[in-house]
Amino acid sequence: MTYTGRLGWGLLLLAASSMAWAQSELLVRVKPANKALKGNIENYIGSLGERDEDALQRFSRGAEEQARKAVQALGYYQAHIETQVNPPPEAGKAPQLVIRVEPGEPVRLRNVTVRIEGPASELKAFRIPDSRALRPGEPLNHGLYEDAKRLIQNQASRYGFFTGRFERQRLAVDPRAGVADIELVYQSGPRYTLGAVRFAGDTPLDDDLLQRMVQFKPGTPYDSELIAELNNDLQSSGYFEGVRVDAAPTAAVAQEIPVEVQLDTRKPRTMGLGLGFSTDVGPRAKANWTRHWVNAQGHSYGWETELSAPRQNVGLWYDIPLDPPLTDKLRFAGGYQNEDIAGTDTLSKLLTVGPEWHSKLPSGWQRVISLKYQREEYRLGDDSGLSNLLMPGVSFSYLRSDNRIDPHHGYRLQFDLQAAKEGLGSDTNLIHGNVLLKGLTTLGERHRLLGRVQFGGSATNGYQQNIPPSLRFFAGGDQSVRGYDYQSLSPENNKGDKIGGRYLVAGSAEYQYSVAEKWRVATFIDQGNSFNSLELPSLKTGVGIGVRWVSPVGPLRLDLARALDDDGGLRLHFSMGPEL
Repeated sequence: MTYTGRLGWGLLLLAASSMAWAQSELLVRVKPANKALKGNIENYIGSLGERDEDALQRFSRGAEEQARKAVQALGYYQAHIETQVNPPPEAGKAPQLVIRVEPGEPVRLRNVTVRIEGPASELKAFRIPDSRALRPGEPLNHGLYEDAKRLIQNQASRYGFFTGRFERQRLAVDPRAGVADIELVYQSGPRYTLGAVRFAGDTPLDDDLLQRMVQFKPGTPYDSELIAELNNDLQSSGYFEGVRVDAAPTAAVAQEIPVEVQLDTRKPRTMGLGLGFSTDVGPRAKANWTRHWVNAQGHSYGWETELSAPRQNVGLWYDIPLDPPLTDKLRFAGGYQNEDIAGTDTLSKLLTVGPEWHSKLPSGWQRVISLKYQREEYRLGDDSGLSNLLMPGVSFSYLRSDNRIDPHHGYRLQFDLQAAKEGLGSDTNLIHGNVLLKGLTTLGERHRLLGRVQFGGSATNGYQQNIPPSLRFFAGGDQSVRGYDYQSLSPENNKGDKIGGRYLVAGSAEYQYSVAEKWRVATFIDQGNSFNSLELPSLKTGVGIGVRWVSPVGPLRLDLARALDDDGGLRLHFSMGPEL
């Protein structure tokens, strides 16, 4: 008997403990149903906490007032509100606070005046709030009224109207008549300007070079975006470890704001090492070394190398900043590459050297004008020789992307053209061109569509005798037509050796579906081939499925592809890097 009694008391204490820790429940019922009103009431009242029935009864009076403020914020001044506290529906449950709301007719806007006065009224970029919900006849919404005020103040702060103020800001509500009037009149005052930029900190760079990195002149009307761009430009220049840009309106003299930049120069040398793998070349190792600044004029130089079984290369470069130094430079580059593709009778030893002028055009296109000398010793089936070419060239590229590493929307356009003239440092006449188009879009957050088209061609008077492998076209592989081996799609000689073609056509269409935050599945179809005649041959087709994992350095791609032509078969492809 004693044991049973103790068990009974224990159950009672457990039930009491459960009640003490149970959260009281809020039930909001709006008739007729109105999700916006219901949500606003719940937000105003918030959590009920751990209240028993008596405490919840006392709390209900304040909850009714909060509910009234919530409905008035959305323009309902004639609402009928009732509260009721229900006891716990069953043991172990908490009491409920029920709020019943009949909102009635909302107060509607009658007269709406929103006006900007002063110099800001002449600035096209300074927008007047023009929400449809702030027009006569629309229901009153206090939040939209506050948003309109905030928009004006934020724009004034961005564009440098630091003495601006509201001469009139009035929201008059007549609940009985069911109307409200809004009057917002903002006097902007004068617009401040940006003064001279002064650099401080530990930097070996010449002040003239630093000033050329600034994309605005003293006296430019203030815009906070210019300050943000200056900070980003300096940070991405490659010279600095840390950048802090200050443009305080309180330091202005005669409405001109001085710009102070504190710089922390990075270490002069860095080195990088990396390992990778792709089914085109197998395991590979990369290394690079950079001297980020050599002198006060910001010159830099470095080297990079990549080693794999079929290909080994090393490149050297020396950069001289031009004007503007953040986008334009003169580069002197040279390199050596040895390529010996296993299972084929292909060998190439390529030496290149020459200057490149890199510039960014006002339209956003990147342009590179080059003069490249290349000397290539090669063997390609029965064809072997030594090629010397001096080729002026030009390339244009344009990238629009919403994310550098893993974009959701964007496209890339690239055009390359090189030429050589026999007798002017070259063994043959040659015009060599490439076109690459890539696009990506995302639908409904989970559905991604990718497309790629590539064209290439050469015009020459002695193709097989004088054009080296580096300027011939091959298809097949991770970045071309999946399902086929690397550079396996090519014209052949009478012994079946792949000797490359004068022309190239390749394309791809891919669909991806996001199954988790960093994981996607994909299906694709690739088509392409290289050929020697303008009469387009049959294109080779590969189809397959794949998996994508979005790593910090870009997507890793694993594909299983089937070749639909020739001998067919399945091939595994692995690659990594941005998709644009």
